[in-house]
Amino acid sequence: MPMPDLPYAPELSVSAWYNTPEPLTLEALRGRVVLLHAFQLLCPGCVAQSIPQVQRIERVFANTDLQVVGLHTVFEHHEAMSPVTLEAFLHEYRIGSPVGVDMADEQSPIPITMRRYAFRGTPSSVLIGRDGSILHQTFGVEEDLAVGARIATALSAARTSQ
Repeated sequence: MPMPDLPYAPELSVSAWYNTPEPLTLEALRGRVVLLHAFQLLCPGCVAQSIPQVQRIERVFANTDLQVVGLHTVFEHHEAMSPVTLEAFLHEYRIGSPVGVDMADEQSPIPITMRRYAFRGTPSSVLIGRDGSILHQTFGVEEDLAVGARIATALSAARTSQ
């Protein structure tokens, strides 16, 4: 799938949330920088590279207003990735940031948010600016230094008045 040519991040379509007392929306997060990372618990690249990288990002940027949001976007092995399995996975891998389950669509094996962002697979990530604009989107895992520099630049942008 081609990368979307969207100026603003489409809203998430989520069927369940973990690690948050209430559902999150990108609209409610306006004014903060958001790192959205799409993963699957059975994705080798997610488990070996992407999730550890996101955990490093959370540690490095812990004292900022960066909001990390996980999106469990299942487009294969649907039966194996049940809510019970996901909950155990989040616990075992010590994932404490909010994680939404990308809404399934009866019309397609590709979940709704994955289609909205034209994700090519997992892991994928989207850096969203304070104004809700898409600053960067990638499929796969980039070098820590590049990701960190991009996040730091986004965080240094003036806060929008919302």
